[in-house]
Amino acid sequence: MQAFEVNFDGLVGPTHNYAGLSVGNVASLKNADQASSPKQGALQGLAKMKALSDMGLKQAVLPPLERPDVYVLRQLGFTGSDAEVIKQAAEQAPAVYAATCSASSMWTANACTVSPSADAADGKVHFTAANLSNKFHRSIESPTTSRVLSAIFADEKYFAHHQPLPLGDHFGDEGAANHTRFCNAYNSAGVEFFVFGKYAFDNNKPAPVKYPARQTYEASQAIARLHQLNPNKTVYAQQHPDVIDAGVFHNDVISVGNQDCLFYHENAFLNTEQVLNDLQTAFGDQQLHFVKVPAEAVSVEDAVNSYLFNSQLVTLSPGHMAIIAPGECQENDNVRQYLEAVVAQDNPIKEVKIYDVKQSMRNGGGPACLRQRVVLNESEIAAANQSVFITDELYATLSAWVEKHYRDSLTEKDLADPQLLVESRTALDELTKILNLGSVYPFQL
Repeated sequence: MQAFEVNFDGLVGPTHNYAGLSVGNVASLKNADQASSPKQGALQGLAKMKALSDMGLKQAVLPPLERPDVYVLRQLGFTGSDAEVIKQAAEQAPAVYAATCSASSMWTANACTVSPSADAADGKVHFTAANLSNKFHRSIESPTTSRVLSAIFADEKYFAHHQPLPLGDHFGDEGAANHTRFCNAYNSAGVEFFVFGKYAFDNNKPAPVKYPARQTYEASQAIARLHQLNPNKTVYAQQHPDVIDAGVFHNDVISVGNQDCLFYHENAFLNTEQVLNDLQTAFGDQQLHFVKVPAEAVSVEDAVNSYLFNSQLVTLSPGHMAIIAPGECQENDNVRQYLEAVVAQDNPIKEVKIYDVKQSMRNGGGPACLRQRVVLNESEIAAANQSVFITDELYATLSAWVEKHYRDSLTEKDLADPQLLVESRTALDELTKILNLGSVYPFQL
């Protein structure tokens, strides 16, 4: 049975703002306090989804979360009406309030880790929502994320959903931003590749010192167990601590893989040769394509500033891959020159396609952050919620929905406006009907 890699992109939410919440994410901190455009951000994301769909790739959408999260604010002791809770929190704990307004769920690479049925012992597609425990504003995402995933992938014959790992530093899990999969064809058993930042239970091992390591080895192991993966087809690698300290907060900011190709910076991993040997051994007789980007061509700083590796690597036809890169890759001379050269090399990457996702980029998320890859066979696609798959009609409907409900501009000060919650809930209530999700938001339950 044929299988496909389906890109589930996160829709930029109505409260998209630049509050600079993510320590370790250079772009997020650099652009803190600037005015954002939720409307432009959502339309940019939709345009990328439509473009990939037009290329013949299967594309779907994941909805944003309800923000501000007044339910969490009530947990923290703020009382009264929703408007009173917002006023109290914004005045008494502005940093906490800003965190509950974050639209970071648009980066669905962090929503969960997914293993396709071809890799799992029980023949089901497995989902584990990420606990995102390292950042408060993201750690509150998983309850609604889990409900959304269960609404889209509801058939227990095909889909298995797991609770997020226990909260806390030891099992910090950032989802698919630190996970990729190699395979010959999408319907064949593959090699699942987990990249982590530190060993949580062994302080003698190398670890970053400036910025936190958000993914642990122990969390990656736990997900592999939950997903019933073949240990001989599962590879773990440590991200180089120095690149984490340079602002590479997830592995998808320094490498990206697809099918039989790994596109990586030479400083991405600790013990790189061992990592490549482990991947090749697990993959078997067919040769993997390891496309190394030398530091002399593109520095780690250039990689972080341009988000070269936070591009999507997609298969357009057998043996023909394309890099879906952000516009910033054209603006950086070293990166632009490298991309012009890489397509002429002997590897599967034959095209580079540039897209404007600047609203997301300014908060530290490129094209790869905006999507969650879910490999599904034809039966599994048929069993999923059909209303979330991008078509010309859905693209037009969602674009009109954004134009109707989203603000053109938003500053951190604007987040304290109680009307923003009313606008957001009105928009999301309508969206759940468009996407046929049922009741997934706290205000609907």
